[in-house]
Amino acid sequence: MFTGIIKAVGTLAGTEPRGGDLRLQFASEGLDFASAQLGDSIAVNGVCLTAVELSGEGFAADASRETLSLTTLGDLRPGSRVNLEPALTLATPLGGHLVSGHVDGLGEVVSADEEARSWRFLLRAPAGLERYIARKGSICIDGVSLTVNGVDGDRFDVNIVPHTMAMTTIGEWRPGSRVNLEVDLVARYLERLFEGERPAGITGEMLEEYGFAKGR
Repeated sequence: MFTGIIKAVGTLAGTEPRGGDLRLQFASEGLDFASAQLGDSIAVNGVCLTAVELSGEGFAADASRETLSLTTLGDLRPGSRVNLEPALTLATPLGGHLVSGHVDGLGEVVSADEEARSWRFLLRAPAGLERYIARKGSICIDGVSLTVNGVDGDRFDVNIVPHTMAMTTIGEWRPGSRVNLEVDLVARYLERLFEGERPAGITGEMLEEYGFAKGR
């Protein structure tokens, strides 16, 4: 598990084909690997990877064909910058929200507009994922825990403050950029809880009935 609070920005140092999969080498001066162990989980742009090699300045992880095709890891090239977060421990402050590191789908940046010192990004979610995205709810984008400002169909927007822009790769987003999306785990579990006794999808009436929202 992760929190969506990025600890460092690293770079893809190189790749090596491994029996149809791909070994990815990452370097980062901002992440302390002294206490890391082989087999540790590290989120790279929101994708949970397992460290199979460790050095003082980075780590290597294997990515399957499925992972490369279903996330933006397949778009990376040597020198590409990535968001990094080691796995959550019992001593880790939960500053963001609980994140599994399992990407639900690929989103697309629609527009980027500067608002005072912040930036507002409009994004498009893939078909079927929009029902899990709620206004003022949490969403993980490229490994970053963010709050949804508003939702309109399959589009939603987030506001990025200067600190987040400086400490992550979000400053590289442009219209058309593909991003990894992981929706809030609570939304997934709620829908699963109600499956079989209610139509698929979470509705306002359903949340009111079970005490998760106030009636109008």
